[in-house]
Amino acid sequence: MKYRLLGRSGLRVSELCLGTMTFGEEWGWGASKEESRKIFDLFAELGGNFVDTANRYTEGTSEKWVGEFLGAERHRFVLGTKYTLITRPDDPNGSGNHRKSLVRSLEESLRRLGTDFVDLYWVHAWDFRTPIEEVMRALDDVVRAGKVLYAGVSDTPAWIVSRANTIAELRGWTPFVALQVEYSLVERTVERELLPMARALDLAVTPWAPLGAGVLTGKFTRGARPAATRLKEGSSKLGERPLAIARAVDAVADARGVPSSQVALAWLRSRRGNVIP
Repeated sequence: MKYRLLGRSGLRVSELCLGTMTFGEEWGWGASKEESRKIFDLFAELGGNFVDTANRYTEGTSEKWVGEFLGAERHRFVLGTKYTLITRPDDPNGSGNHRKSLVRSLEESLRRLGTDFVDLYWVHAWDFRTPIEEVMRALDDVVRAGKVLYAGVSDTPAWIVSRANTIAELRGWTPFVALQVEYSLVERTVERELLPMARALDLAVTPWAPLGAGVLTGKFTRGARPAATRLKEGSSKLGERPLAIARAVDAVADARGVPSSQVALAWLRSRRGNVIP
């Protein structure tokens, strides 16, 4: 396993990040605790140290299991989690980017993870309500309190990220060092604005759905389609264009004698900039 710097920071992370959205079966699909443990242990054994979760993943189960799996080795890993999405439907402040949501979500995540701090705290999505200054100041406060080491932002327009980091720089606050976006061979929209911005601001890019929600693994193009999948018939991911791309990936994989998923990840790792799938 090779390592890269996380954006404009001195933090070293593995060139692959372990996403744990499927750790847990609360959503009707996902991995059991035993299977999740096997995945985590193999990742760690191969030198992986970058782990990604979120407070909403499988309604908190992902964070709980990740915390257990890290155990006494917690400080060897770079642990990231997120806040923003709805956690309490009956509470008007149970979601959003505002300070109250951030502080409460972080405290709850720390309890589930069984740790005193997270290495990377992500804004999961932009709510288009909270002032940018409030978000950046609140993130800076939890960094200064020692509960967060670095800040990242996910699924947010380029102009907002650019403005946020400009404000942080001018005021001496903690800037974003990483950007999380959907990016794969079947979803390349971010190449228009977000990736050029990330290169200009020296942000690490951690793609979500790097395998196109499973389309680039070969399971939808090699034989019968799986019965248990989060992709339903009619999904745009199963359209003519994505499946044609997937078949091209399969052909490259067959020629090299490797899994289709390996080809899809290798393509991402070859992109310009600091892309960490």
